[in-house]
Amino acid sequence: MSQPIELYFWPTPNGWKISIALEEMELPYVLKPVNIGAGEQFSPGFLKISPNNRMPAIVDPEGPGGEPISVFESGAILQYLGRKTGQFYPSDERARIVVDEWLFWQMASVGPMFGQASHFRNYAPNLVDDPARIEYSVTRYNNEVNRLIGVLDRRLEGRDFVADQYSIVEMSLYPWVKLASIFGQDMGAFPRVNAWIDRIAARPAVQRGFAAGAELRKPPPAPGSKEQQEAAKMLFGQTAASIAQAAAKQS
Repeated sequence: MSQPIELYFWPTPNGWKISIALEEMELPYVLKPVNIGAGEQFSPGFLKISPNNRMPAIVDPEGPGGEPISVFESGAILQYLGRKTGQFYPSDERARIVVDEWLFWQMASVGPMFGQASHFRNYAPNLVDDPARIEYSVTRYNNEVNRLIGVLDRRLEGRDFVADQYSIVEMSLYPWVKLASIFGQDMGAFPRVNAWIDRIAARPAVQRGFAAGAELRKPPPAPGSKEQQEAAKMLFGQTAASIAQAAAKQS
């Protein structure tokens, strides 16, 4: 029996990408929670696995040549798991290029832009001296989220899945795109995306992937609360020096 892959995880869209992939590929795994709101991503042990102090990351005890390997960055993890299993990541070079294009689109555009939209809606301080700065930021990232959903909607014209076949692209995109409505998006304007969301949500492995770590989920802290302020310190505004200090505290 295969040894389980260790998934360093917190229930966020980036974490769900990998729990979905592991479920889809039927790989045994064990969750290793990394409470990003409490600063556990700065622990020296985790930094050895993920030097960018971000989850998810994995440790595969049965890596190349049968030796353990760690992988960080969700896109790299999805590619690794696809190659390892031969599933959801085509071996044909032309088909693989299409998957890579849309996977990198998610990593470079959808994840960062949706993340910034969430940040300015949920964590940015209320700048009493110039509240228009926050309004500008919310509008800027909401517009970019809208543009990106439009790109996806056009791509889905005449096809069920982004790269024609269900692939790691869906696993990377779905956890973010399903949240678009909470950023104030009128999803009725994107019928192909809505049908795509429903299509993926119906997959049992996707449902199991989202159920992973359910006990870790908590309601977001109230805006302006001490809990929110403490979480924001751990999640945002880091510098090289502050990360070194946080790692020292975690050691």
